[in-house]
Amino acid sequence: MIELKPVPKERAILIALVTEDYSKDQVEEHLEELELLTNTAGAITVFKIMQERYRPDPAFFIGKGKAEEVAQLIELNDIQLVIFDDDLNPTQARNLEKLFERKVLDRSGLIFDIFASHAKTREAKTQVELAQLQYMLPRLTRAWTHLSKQYGGIGTKGPGETQIETDRRIIRTKIGKLKENLKKITAQQVTKSAGRKDQITACLVGYTNAGKSTLLNRLTDAGVLTEDKLFATLDSTTRSFEIEKNKKILMSDTVGFIRKLPHHLVASFKSTLNVVKDADLILHVIDISHDFFEDQINVVDSTLEELNSHKKVQIKIFNKVDALKDKNRMDYVSKQYKNSIMISAERGINIGNLRKMLLTIYEQNFTAYKIKLNHTDSKIISKIYELAEVINVDYNNEYVSLNYRTSAANHNLINKLIKNN
Repeated sequence: MIELKPVPKERAILIALVTEDYSKDQVEEHLEELELLTNTAGAITVFKIMQERYRPDPAFFIGKGKAEEVAQLIELNDIQLVIFDDDLNPTQARNLEKLFERKVLDRSGLIFDIFASHAKTREAKTQVELAQLQYMLPRLTRAWTHLSKQYGGIGTKGPGETQIETDRRIIRTKIGKLKENLKKITAQQVTKSAGRKDQITACLVGYTNAGKSTLLNRLTDAGVLTEDKLFATLDSTTRSFEIEKNKKILMSDTVGFIRKLPHHLVASFKSTLNVVKDADLILHVIDISHDFFEDQINVVDSTLEELNSHKKVQIKIFNKVDALKDKNRMDYVSKQYKNSIMISAERGINIGNLRKMLLTIYEQNFTAYKIKLNHTDSKIISKIYELAEVINVDYNNEYVSLNYRTSAANHNLINKLIKNN
């Protein structure tokens, strides 16, 4: 037998900058979130450092003096990894790596690493790889600083092309291929979702780890993976949720949002996030027990605006009331946020009232209609049963009278069938 030894976890220092844009308390919370991201990626946080500066230093981000202090900490404490809470430009990253002689990551690089390890489907893997390459392209100077030799000859653009130029060209070619692959995947997703247009669709959105997957499991028995980790799930999951008999909503879970989410990642995940754009209803799940829950609400609302989905009908679902220490927050939330509800998806608290809210929305969106048909119109009657919720049927000698509830789009489709009959 071959004994597999566990790989030791990398020891990390986390660094954040306190500027005029954020208070010290906010930066502390950002560092705590960065620590969660670091743990999710599989490293151990040894130190968390905050440096106060009016603005980032253009050469060393935290200033050369502070960077030299960090270099001493690295030597004394066997640190393998230094992670910054903000994005570094190529010059800053190169200077810091040279000084520390260790791996240096910024927040975006760390998030990319987590997404890459959690991607399971072909779509998610393609999206993450595309985003990583787009992020990497302007930062190639970091990887190739040791290469100064000029290369030429067969297989290059021409005499004198550097290795870094060759590498950039290879990456651009791969980016083009990945974009084409994503277009094909998106087309397949559109075909899959086309059959769902005859039903009300709801999409669960929220800050990562707010409890979206737990709520989907509670309502639909979806069996989606739930872990107390950031970005436990990347792929959207759609399940049918029966509010009452013959009254169903298609409900989708999707990737969690987070502050400072890399732009390339949002752009690459547009095909997955199409479930948000296509939804009739947004269910915004919020961790009410989090100290900065309102900051998280703003992050999600900003992302919805970026996806042009901020004007859709929305219910704010304040989750994890069972973990809430300050019960006065419930009074504040009920006054501050209209069309909201407080629940615990984990323990099933107030799920019945959430069902009632969804039922009200369902009945507002699905209007009741009445129609008379001949007995011979069996195909149309059958189609009505397929596209609508039939409330009542009355047969007499002359005709069949049907009362049904359906969407305006389906009602128009039924009328077209009658006219073409």
